[in-house]
Amino acid sequence: MSSLTFADKFVLEKLFGMGSGYVLNFSDSTIGSFFADALDIDFHDQKYQSSGTSKAKKLRELWRVEPDHIAGKSIAALIGYLEANPPYDGFTPETDKLIARCKAISHRLLSGKLNLDHLKETATVFDAKHLADQIRRMEQSVQSDPALAIGTAKELIETCCKTILAERGKSLPGKPDIPELTKATLKELRLVPDGIEDSARGSDILKRLLQNLGTIGNNLAELRGLYGTGHGKHAHTEALTSRHAKLAVGAASTLATFLFDTHREIPHR
Repeated sequence: MSSLTFADKFVLEKLFGMGSGYVLNFSDSTIGSFFADALDIDFHDQKYQSSGTSKAKKLRELWRVEPDHIAGKSIAALIGYLEANPPYDGFTPETDKLIARCKAISHRLLSGKLNLDHLKETATVFDAKHLADQIRRMEQSVQSDPALAIGTAKELIETCCKTILAERGKSLPGKPDIPELTKATLKELRLVPDGIEDSARGSDILKRLLQNLGTIGNNLAELRGLYGTGHGKHAHTEALTSRHAKLAVGAASTLATFLFDTHREIPHR
Protein backbone atom coordinates (compact mmCIF):
# COMPACT_ATOMS: atom_id res chain seq x y z
CA MET A 1 0.00 0.00 0.00
CA SER A 2 1.43 3.38 -0.99
CA SER A 3 1.84 6.32 1.40
CA LEU A 4 -0.03 8.75 -0.87
CA THR A 5 -2.08 11.19 1.17
CA PHE A 6 -5.48 12.67 0.39
CA ALA A 7 -3.77 15.94 -0.53
CA ASP A 8 -1.36 14.10 -2.85
CA LYS A 9 -4.21 12.37 -4.65
CA PHE A 10 -6.14 15.62 -5.02
CA VAL A 11 -3.20 17.24 -6.86
CA LEU A 12 -2.51 14.14 -8.99
CA GLU A 13 -6.14 13.75 -10.02
CA LYS A 14 -6.31 17.40 -11.01
CA LEU A 15 -3.21 17.13 -13.21
CA PHE A 16 -4.29 13.88 -14.88
CA GLY A 17 -7.91 15.02 -15.39
CA MET A 18 -9.45 12.13 -13.47
CA GLY A 19 -12.63 13.84 -12.28
CA SER A 20 -14.93 12.26 -14.88
CA GLY A 21 -13.38 8.80 -14.94
CA TYR A 22 -10.70 9.51 -17.53
CA VAL A 23 -6.91 9.63 -17.28
CA LEU A 24 -5.38 12.24 -19.61
CA ASN A 25 -6.34 11.34 -23.22
CA PHE A 26 -5.95 7.57 -22.86
CA SER A 27 -8.45 5.06 -24.16
CA ASP A 28 -8.88 1.69 -22.43
CA SER A 29 -6.61 0.13 -25.03
CA THR A 30 -3.86 2.77 -25.02
CA ILE A 31 -3.63 3.02 -21.22
CA GLY A 32 -3.27 -0.76 -21.04
CA SER A 33 -0.42 -0.66 -23.54
CA PHE A 34 1.16 2.31 -21.78
CA PHE A 35 1.31 0.63 -18.37
CA ALA A 36 2.50 -2.64 -19.91
CA ASP A 37 5.37 -0.90 -21.71
CA ALA A 38 6.34 1.64 -19.05
CA LEU A 39 5.88 -0.42 -15.89
CA ASP A 40 5.27 -4.03 -16.97
CA ILE A 41 1.87 -3.83 -15.24
CA ASP A 42 -1.48 -5.20 -16.38
CA PHE A 43 -3.55 -2.07 -15.79
CA HIS A 44 -6.79 -3.98 -16.42
CA ASP A 45 -6.04 -6.67 -13.82
CA GLN A 46 -8.99 -7.55 -11.58
CA LYS A 47 -7.12 -6.36 -8.49
CA TYR A 48 -7.44 -2.77 -9.72
CA GLN A 49 -11.20 -3.02 -10.35
CA SER A 50 -12.56 -3.33 -6.80
CA SER A 51 -14.01 0.21 -6.97
CA GLY A 52 -15.08 0.19 -10.63
CA THR A 53 -13.80 -0.24 -14.18
CA SER A 54 -13.20 3.32 -15.32
CA LYS A 55 -9.60 4.29 -16.02
CA ALA A 56 -9.56 6.76 -13.12
CA LYS A 57 -10.95 4.22 -10.64
CA LYS A 58 -8.37 1.63 -11.71
CA LEU A 59 -5.55 4.15 -11.30
CA ARG A 60 -6.81 5.16 -7.85
CA GLU A 61 -6.88 1.50 -6.83
CA LEU A 62 -3.39 0.92 -8.22
CA TRP A 63 -2.11 3.80 -6.09
CA ARG A 64 -3.91 2.33 -3.07
CA VAL A 65 -2.75 -1.30 -3.26
CA GLU A 66 0.75 -1.00 -4.73
CA PRO A 67 3.86 -0.02 -2.73
CA ASP A 68 5.46 3.41 -2.93
CA HIS A 69 7.96 2.64 -5.68
CA ILE A 70 5.27 1.31 -8.04
CA ALA A 71 2.99 4.28 -7.36
CA GLY A 72 5.94 6.64 -7.80
CA LYS A 73 6.97 5.07 -11.09
CA SER A 74 3.40 5.27 -12.42
CA ILE A 75 3.17 8.96 -11.55
CA ALA A 76 6.56 9.71 -13.14
CA ALA A 77 5.58 7.80 -16.28
CA LEU A 78 2.27 9.66 -16.60
CA ILE A 79 4.00 13.02 -16.13
CA GLY A 80 6.51 12.04 -18.81
CA TYR A 81 3.67 11.16 -21.17
CA LEU A 82 1.92 14.46 -20.47
CA GLU A 83 5.08 16.49 -21.06
CA ALA A 84 5.73 14.63 -24.33
CA ASN A 85 2.15 15.28 -25.48
CA PRO A 86 1.30 18.83 -24.36
CA PRO A 87 -1.87 20.64 -25.51
CA TYR A 88 -1.59 22.70 -28.68
CA ASP A 89 -1.53 25.97 -26.76
CA GLY A 90 1.01 24.66 -24.24
CA PHE A 91 0.75 24.47 -20.48
CA THR A 92 -0.71 27.23 -18.33
CA PRO A 93 1.26 28.55 -15.32
CA GLU A 94 -1.17 26.62 -13.10
CA THR A 95 -0.42 23.38 -14.97
CA ASP A 96 3.31 23.99 -14.62
CA LYS A 97 2.85 24.30 -10.86
CA LEU A 98 0.79 21.11 -10.76
CA ILE A 99 3.48 19.24 -12.70
CA ALA A 100 6.16 20.44 -10.29
CA ARG A 101 4.10 19.36 -7.27
CA CYS A 102 3.36 15.95 -8.79
CA LYS A 103 7.04 15.43 -9.63
CA ALA A 104 7.86 16.15 -6.01
CA ILE A 105 5.31 13.52 -4.92
CA SER A 106 6.83 10.98 -7.31
CA HIS A 107 10.37 11.74 -6.11
CA ARG A 108 9.28 11.30 -2.50
CA LEU A 109 7.72 7.91 -3.22
CA LEU A 110 10.78 6.79 -5.15
CA SER A 111 13.33 8.07 -2.65
CA GLY A 112 13.61 4.68 -0.96
CA LYS A 113 13.52 2.61 -4.14
CA LEU A 114 16.29 0.17 -4.85
CA ASN A 115 17.80 0.65 -8.28
CA LEU A 116 17.75 -2.73 -9.99
CA ASP A 117 17.87 -1.39 -13.54
CA HIS A 118 21.36 -2.73 -14.31
CA LEU A 119 20.35 -6.17 -13.08
CA LYS A 120 17.25 -6.02 -15.29
CA GLU A 121 19.46 -5.28 -18.29
CA THR A 122 21.56 -8.31 -17.37
CA ALA A 123 18.47 -10.53 -17.35
CA THR A 124 17.66 -9.25 -20.84
CA VAL A 125 21.19 -9.88 -22.13
CA PHE A 126 21.15 -13.46 -20.87
CA ASP A 127 17.52 -13.96 -21.95
CA ALA A 128 16.97 -15.21 -18.40
CA LYS A 129 13.21 -15.14 -17.75
CA HIS A 130 13.57 -16.78 -14.33
CA LEU A 131 16.09 -14.13 -13.29
CA ALA A 132 13.79 -11.37 -14.56
CA ASP A 133 10.90 -12.86 -12.57
CA GLN A 134 13.00 -12.86 -9.40
CA ILE A 135 14.02 -9.23 -9.89
CA ARG A 136 10.38 -8.24 -10.40
CA ARG A 137 9.32 -10.23 -7.32
CA MET A 138 11.94 -8.54 -5.13
CA GLU A 139 11.04 -5.09 -6.42
CA GLN A 140 7.34 -5.60 -5.76
CA SER A 141 7.65 -7.29 -2.36
CA VAL A 142 10.46 -5.35 -0.65
CA GLN A 143 7.89 -3.11 1.04
CA SER A 144 4.75 -5.23 1.04
CA ASP A 145 6.26 -8.62 1.91
CA PRO A 146 9.83 -8.34 3.33
CA ALA A 147 10.05 -12.10 4.02
CA LEU A 148 9.38 -12.87 0.34
CA ALA A 149 11.96 -10.28 -0.75
CA ILE A 150 14.60 -11.81 1.55
CA GLY A 151 13.85 -15.33 0.35
CA THR A 152 14.00 -14.22 -3.29
CA ALA A 153 17.31 -12.39 -2.70
CA LYS A 154 18.88 -15.70 -1.67
CA GLU A 155 17.35 -17.42 -4.72
CA LEU A 156 18.76 -14.66 -6.93
CA ILE A 157 22.32 -15.56 -5.90
CA GLU A 158 21.61 -19.23 -6.65
CA THR A 159 20.25 -18.37 -10.10
CA CYS A 160 23.18 -16.05 -10.80
CA CYS A 161 25.81 -18.66 -9.92
CA LYS A 162 24.06 -21.50 -11.73
CA THR A 163 23.64 -19.35 -14.86
CA ILE A 164 27.30 -18.32 -14.95
CA LEU A 165 28.59 -21.83 -14.29
CA ALA A 166 26.32 -23.26 -16.99
CA GLU A 167 27.45 -20.59 -19.48
CA ARG A 168 31.04 -21.67 -18.78
CA GLY A 169 30.33 -25.39 -19.06
CA LYS A 170 30.86 -26.06 -15.37
CA SER A 171 28.67 -28.33 -13.28
CA LEU A 172 28.62 -29.34 -9.63
CA PRO A 173 27.50 -32.81 -8.51
CA GLY A 174 24.38 -33.32 -6.47
CA LYS A 175 22.41 -30.37 -5.19
CA PRO A 176 25.02 -27.74 -4.27
CA ASP A 177 24.07 -25.20 -1.63
CA ILE A 178 24.78 -21.47 -1.63
CA PRO A 179 28.32 -21.72 -0.17
CA GLU A 180 29.32 -24.33 -2.78
CA LEU A 181 27.79 -22.39 -5.67
CA THR A 182 29.35 -19.10 -4.61
CA LYS A 183 32.78 -20.65 -4.05
CA ALA A 184 32.72 -22.40 -7.45
CA THR A 185 31.59 -19.22 -9.24
CA LEU A 186 34.23 -17.03 -7.58
CA LYS A 187 36.91 -19.59 -8.43
CA GLU A 188 35.76 -19.84 -12.05
CA LEU A 189 35.82 -16.05 -12.38
CA ARG A 190 39.20 -15.87 -10.65
CA LEU A 191 37.80 -13.71 -7.88
CA VAL A 192 39.39 -15.62 -5.01
CA PRO A 193 41.85 -13.79 -2.72
CA ASP A 194 44.68 -16.19 -3.71
CA GLY A 195 44.46 -14.80 -7.23
CA ILE A 196 45.70 -11.38 -6.12
CA GLU A 197 49.46 -10.97 -6.19
CA ASP A 198 50.88 -9.66 -2.91
CA SER A 199 52.88 -7.11 -4.90
CA ALA A 200 49.76 -5.63 -6.48
CA ARG A 201 48.86 -2.15 -5.31
CA GLY A 202 46.18 -2.36 -2.62
CA SER A 203 46.38 -6.17 -2.61
CA ASP A 204 45.36 -6.40 1.06
CA ILE A 205 42.25 -4.30 0.43
CA LEU A 206 41.29 -6.30 -2.66
CA LYS A 207 41.72 -9.58 -0.79
CA ARG A 208 39.49 -8.39 2.06
CA LEU A 209 36.83 -7.26 -0.40
CA LEU A 210 36.87 -10.62 -2.18
CA GLN A 211 36.65 -12.48 1.11
CA ASN A 212 33.63 -10.41 2.11
CA LEU A 213 32.11 -10.91 -1.33
CA GLY A 214 32.10 -14.65 -0.82
CA THR A 215 30.14 -14.37 2.43
CA ILE A 216 27.15 -12.45 1.01
CA GLY A 217 25.43 -15.57 -0.33
CA ASN A 218 26.07 -17.49 2.91
CA ASN A 219 24.67 -14.66 5.03
CA LEU A 220 21.60 -14.32 2.84
CA ALA A 221 20.96 -18.05 3.12
CA GLU A 222 21.12 -17.82 6.92
CA LEU A 223 18.89 -14.73 6.98
CA ARG A 224 16.39 -16.44 4.73
CA GLY A 225 16.38 -19.45 7.07
CA LEU A 226 15.52 -17.23 10.01
CA TYR A 227 13.15 -14.69 8.48
CA GLY A 228 12.57 -15.32 4.77
CA THR A 229 10.08 -17.53 2.96
CA GLY A 230 10.72 -21.20 2.39
CA HIS A 231 10.81 -22.54 5.97
CA GLY A 232 8.17 -22.88 8.67
CA LYS A 233 8.68 -20.40 11.50
CA HIS A 234 7.80 -20.39 15.17
CA ALA A 235 4.38 -18.81 15.64
CA HIS A 236 5.91 -15.90 17.56
CA THR A 237 8.81 -15.22 15.19
CA GLU A 238 9.27 -11.45 14.89
CA ALA A 239 9.19 -10.35 11.27
CA LEU A 240 11.77 -8.05 9.75
CA THR A 241 10.79 -4.77 8.10
CA SER A 242 11.17 -3.38 4.61
CA ARG A 243 14.49 -1.73 5.51
CA HIS A 244 15.94 -5.15 6.30
CA ALA A 245 14.53 -6.47 3.02
CA LYS A 246 16.15 -3.56 1.17
CA LEU A 247 19.49 -4.46 2.75
CA ALA A 248 19.15 -8.09 1.66
CA VAL A 249 17.98 -7.23 -1.85
CA GLY A 250 20.66 -4.54 -2.21
CA ALA A 251 23.43 -6.94 -1.17
CA ALA A 252 22.16 -9.69 -3.47
CA SER A 253 21.78 -7.38 -6.47
CA THR A 254 25.25 -5.87 -5.91
CA LEU A 255 26.87 -9.32 -5.82
CA ALA A 256 24.87 -10.62 -8.80
CA THR A 257 25.65 -7.54 -10.90
CA PHE A 258 29.36 -7.77 -10.12
CA LEU A 259 29.48 -11.49 -10.94
CA PHE A 260 27.59 -11.09 -14.21
CA ASP A 261 29.75 -8.11 -15.25
CA THR A 262 32.91 -10.09 -14.48
CA HIS A 263 31.54 -13.09 -16.38
CA ARG A 264 31.06 -10.94 -19.47
CA GLU A 265 34.48 -9.29 -19.24
CA ILE A 266 36.63 -12.35 -18.50
CA PRO A 267 36.80 -14.94 -21.31
CA HIS A 268 35.98 -18.56 -20.65
CA ARG A 269 38.96 -20.78 -19.98
